[in-house]
Amino acid sequence: MKVLSVVGARPQFVKLGPVHAAFAADPDVEHVIVHTGQHYDVAMSDVFFVDLGIPAPDIHLGVGSGSHGVQTGAMLSALDAVLDEHRPDWVLVYGDTNSTVAAALAAVKMHVPVAHLEAGLRSFNRRMPEEHNRVLTDHAADLLLAPTRVAVEHLAREGLAARTRLVGDVMTDVCWLVRDRVAGQLPALPAGLEPPFVVATIHRAENTDDPERLGAIVDALAALDTPVLLLAHPRLRVRAEEHGIVLRRGAVHVGDPLPYPEMVKAVVASAGVVTDSGGLQKEAYLLGRPCTTLRTETEWVETLEGGWNVLDPDLSQVRQVAARPAPTTPQGTPFGDGDAARHVLEALRKG
Repeated sequence: MKVLSVVGARPQFVKLGPVHAAFAADPDVEHVIVHTGQHYDVAMSDVFFVDLGIPAPDIHLGVGSGSHGVQTGAMLSALDAVLDEHRPDWVLVYGDTNSTVAAALAAVKMHVPVAHLEAGLRSFNRRMPEEHNRVLTDHAADLLLAPTRVAVEHLAREGLAARTRLVGDVMTDVCWLVRDRVAGQLPALPAGLEPPFVVATIHRAENTDDPERLGAIVDALAALDTPVLLLAHPRLRVRAEEHGIVLRRGAVHVGDPLPYPEMVKAVVASAGVVTDSGGLQKEAYLLGRPCTTLRTETEWVETLEGGWNVLDPDLSQVRQVAARPAPTTPQGTPFGDGDAARHVLEALRKG
């Protein structure tokens, strides 16, 4: 069985780690890795392959940044030749980025079967580009690999039950594996910052592109009573500079995006997480840290149970809840048993 994985952004590299390990352990699987180049700098790309034991991509499209249309179009154009050369049994796409929808569309146009890992997530916010990417990919794909029962239910309501398989969340696999590997270790921190601190990430367009909104978020973080480690995504740095917003002030200490093991160390050492990232909400949950999400909705509704995650779109609660004690509510295992990658391989074999 030949599987061609298409990835392009940080969350996809993390998900690729356990999937590649499962494929590599099976001599009957040929795995071809295609990197679109959607995230192309070392901190957001190359370092994840090294840290997660993933071999260098077999193909690097080098697409780089650009508007949604320009970036997606460049991927579509480049992927035609890749698919024509390799003719895989499956194209495996991950998550909800431009790389996801471009690879799915390129494959279905060439009649190559598509499997969507992390299918069925819904924020029900149609202003999010990621929401359109998810829905379009799910309806195009031949096999929908759902991470949770909630995702399975979403797909069933959209008439996609026959194509859906519940496999669990591969992020659970990698998060727990790395957690155990780095247990007891502290991350490298900016000078003058020590635990306890709050880990913060802000990168979504709705939070960065409006100067008034971004300024209010930075003001709220700066006013926290607990120090804040703000891991500044390139988008955040660019927008802050354009808007004349100073990030490093008050409680805020600014750092670069972290390699995945360092990110796990930082979350484990933290008093809590403030974010607009889907992946980090779930990582906080899996690592037992309270999360405050600066959005009106979350794809990961399971994290809201018991108060592990709190939505605060208007910034009215962040100062009170950012470093709140972790809930004592039992979590259960809504994201699977840590063996999702093996379930993915089994689902691809059965078709």
